[in-house]
Amino acid sequence: MSAQTATSTSVVKSTHLIVPATSATAVAVDGGVTPRVVFFSLLLAFFFGYIDPIIDAKLANTFLGAQHLPPGAVGVLIVVLLFINPATRLAARHMYFPYLLVGMGLLCAAFAGWRYTNGVDGPGVWTPAAIAALLLVCAAMGRRPLSRNETLVVYVTCLVSVLVPGHGAENFFIPNMMGPFYFATRENKWLDFLQAHTPQWLTPALWVEHGHPYGLLGRKLVEGWYSGHAGVPWAAWIVPLLVWCALILALYVMLACLGVMLRAQWAEHEALAFPLLRLPMELTEDMDRGDKYGTWSRFLHNPLTWSGFSIAVFIQTLNGLNFYFPDVPKFPLSIDTGPLLTEPPWNQIGWTPIQIYPIAIGITYLLTSETSFSLWFFFWIVRFQLIAAYFFGFVPNALPNSVGAGGKLFIGYQQVGVYLAYAAIVLWTGRMHYGHIVRRAFGRARMGDGERREMMSYPVAFWGFVLSLLFLLVWSVLIGISPLVAVLMWTCYLVLAIGLTRVVVEGGLLFVQQGWTALGTMAQLVPVGPGTWMPANVIVPASFLQGAIMWDFRGFLLPSYVQGFKLAHDRQLSARPLLALLVAVILITLPMGVLMRVKLGYDAGALGFHSWFAKSGAQLPATTSNTLLKGVQDVSWMNWIWLLVGAVLTYLLMLARSRFLWFPLHPIGYLVALGYAMHTLWFSIFIGWLVKVAVTRFGGVDTYRKTTPIFLGLALGDVTMMLVWLLVDGWQGRTYHYLVPT
Repeated sequence: MSAQTATSTSVVKSTHLIVPATSATAVAVDGGVTPRVVFFSLLLAFFFGYIDPIIDAKLANTFLGAQHLPPGAVGVLIVVLLFINPATRLAARHMYFPYLLVGMGLLCAAFAGWRYTNGVDGPGVWTPAAIAALLLVCAAMGRRPLSRNETLVVYVTCLVSVLVPGHGAENFFIPNMMGPFYFATRENKWLDFLQAHTPQWLTPALWVEHGHPYGLLGRKLVEGWYSGHAGVPWAAWIVPLLVWCALILALYVMLACLGVMLRAQWAEHEALAFPLLRLPMELTEDMDRGDKYGTWSRFLHNPLTWSGFSIAVFIQTLNGLNFYFPDVPKFPLSIDTGPLLTEPPWNQIGWTPIQIYPIAIGITYLLTSETSFSLWFFFWIVRFQLIAAYFFGFVPNALPNSVGAGGKLFIGYQQVGVYLAYAAIVLWTGRMHYGHIVRRAFGRARMGDGERREMMSYPVAFWGFVLSLLFLLVWSVLIGISPLVAVLMWTCYLVLAIGLTRVVVEGGLLFVQQGWTALGTMAQLVPVGPGTWMPANVIVPASFLQGAIMWDFRGFLLPSYVQGFKLAHDRQLSARPLLALLVAVILITLPMGVLMRVKLGYDAGALGFHSWFAKSGAQLPATTSNTLLKGVQDVSWMNWIWLLVGAVLTYLLMLARSRFLWFPLHPIGYLVALGYAMHTLWFSIFIGWLVKVAVTRFGGVDTYRKTTPIFLGLALGDVTMMLVWLLVDGWQGRTYHYLVPT
């Protein structure tokens, strides 16, 4: 049985209960990209570009983005439903209402400006300014409510504008340029290789010295960013920022082109589930109707929705009050298993928390049972391998409380093999579609009807992908990475991007991380270090590239592109104008997010920022280089064997799914078994799976469909409380208050 048949069969098993019935019959009323939507989307881009770095880095509170059902994007839908559309209906009934909104908005803006000029900062200025902005936006929307398509266009742009300036995105290059120099000491001797092998224009720490080694000027610049209360030396930052932003823009172009080529295969030919689109589709379902459902959809009129909503609101209200007032009882959502698993062999499984996230339970309920079962099942299969290894005499896990598998490389290389095999099977499954794209690119095939509604034509997507990838390779070579290593690194990036995006659109995982890196993998397959194919002058710049772009995939854009392109195609949105709007949003949010993070450091001091962003994660280029330059000791041909084991098991899983309809395992669970996402979400996924199995077994499919609003309401309530507590935390200036995994 071919891999294509295997994947096609698995698709049929995994989607029939998830796609809303209305999505197949919905009729697009308009293209969605209207002048007021363009205005609103660009305004939101400025807003998120400004506020995301403050929330994620400086305050270190619940992320507005950093996941693929972003709280910020869902919050915009709530604002449209609760404020903007009701205001436009009132404006249609009362001709003077828009002028009232403008007057009130200007008064609030004037009050905020007066407070600011009198030395007031923080919530005393932000609150009236935010109210003023909301009132003026409501007035600017006119006298006609936003249609469903217009609202979904705004949501699609928010899938990009919330993620680009947020946590887990490519702006991570900023601390990676500074941290290795700030944390360098005489003992760790990082400066020995950093000064010798880092291109001057790659970091302001070296650019400011005008060709000289890292010295007093560089130290002052780096320490100023970490300690704060210093002016921003923009002259030293301009060139490194332009260099890195050019790389990131080319990366975004490549991922957008790849998203166009993947969309039809995944959304139509394989009909994947896209469970994270279910909530926005339900919220906007009845917006174009003229009856009572015009403001509130049937989903929001359903009492079951509000029962699930109330559960999440009660839990998060209680826990939020406990955060501020410890005497208020707390609803426990986590158990620290560390003290419970201190004796062998159970201490070999590493960090395995028990945590409950209502939004994850709600989304898991939408998945088929075999998909959700596979996610938590393979998480524990990996852990039981560690226990078995202990009994077979492997070296005991030296890091029992860490994420990952400690020193047991056979786990990590299985994961590498899984990714390589799964990406290959996914591409092989769509070979007919991708072959058609290649023929179109060379003028050997005609344009089909479906292509006319894509965000760009297939030739443009293909050549855009090729040219942007070529730019990434040339950029990598120019900073000192050898052509072979550059090709291998970007190949690994694409393998990870395809595999992780598939997990999002098929498995509904809120955020994804991979559990292995390109340089570490290569170093343990083939020796690296001085005198090898990867010497010091290659390792150091490659470590900067990996640390900034290829380490944390939490906020990368390919899932947002694929989800947005599917919405655009299904709702018949104006594809090319929407693409232009997305480009404009990126050109706003990327520089704003970058400049804000630079400025915030010099204003407030990066040492007080999110610890991963400014401290541990910021040292990755130096720690990776230091490890590889010393020579990896555990290079072994057995690593190749374990890689092959992972690849073969993945193929056998796909083959079994094609041969046996009852086969309960999906390889996406194997794919993400080592990542941080599954460490934090596995128990929530287990609960969602268990509840769905019980409902379908004792109540049947009809009961499952009737109870689905409860779990969508649970997810909506959790997102709502994230936004509520973000407002309260900003008002009170509190930090490190998370309602999402971090």
